[in-house]
Amino acid sequence: MEGMQAYGAGKAGGAFDPVTFFQQPQTILRIVSWLFSIVIFGCIANEGYINRPKEMEEYCIFNHNQNACNYGVFMGSMAFLCCMAFLALDVYFPQISSVKDRKKAVLADIGVSAFWSFMWFVGFCFLANQWQVTKHEDNPLREGGDAARAAITFSFFSIFTWLFKGVCLNFCSLIFLLLVCGCMFICFCVHVNSLVCEYVPTGCPDSLLYGEVKECVF
Repeated sequence: MEGMQAYGAGKAGGAFDPVTFFQQPQTILRIVSWLFSIVIFGCIANEGYINRPKEMEEYCIFNHNQNACNYGVFMGSMAFLCCMAFLALDVYFPQISSVKDRKKAVLADIGVSAFWSFMWFVGFCFLANQWQVTKHEDNPLREGGDAARAAITFSFFSIFTWLFKGVCLNFCSLIFLLLVCGCMFICFCVHVNSLVCEYVPTGCPDSLLYGEVKECVF
């Protein structure tokens, strides 16, 4: 359906406009989520491991729980790659002419965004809890404290950037598409009905239009 605007995108096959693309709320939120994932990954990977003065082995800053650091690093890196993939999809999206393919892309975006919003909620609760129960004697100088708090804070913010970007914006696009498709269907039915009425032979009873088979008088 070339030229049709669906799911908030412009006409299919139109030229890519970088200025318009980066001004879209969905693109801005996706870039913000991408930056948040870099901050979380960087904070934990660089300053998330410490060691005691007389020990060589490094421990996770979050209550010596290695799973907490692994979770933050893994989720940050995966969210980074996921944002890059969907940014590429956003660039290619206006070239998709099929409404069905656009629908699949939007539904995939909604599902992935809901998944990441939930995973960041779990990550925020997990990291905040482990940081709260961390013993002071394990890290008397509070090394990496700012990095730990930054990772927790941006995990919390990531919940809403992913949720709003994927669910709220795309949900509005789905409603828009349903309204457009409904209007198109009504117009199509009216058009077909007008053609049937125009080409009914003279002398046919009116009931023929309603599916009753009767003999026509020509």
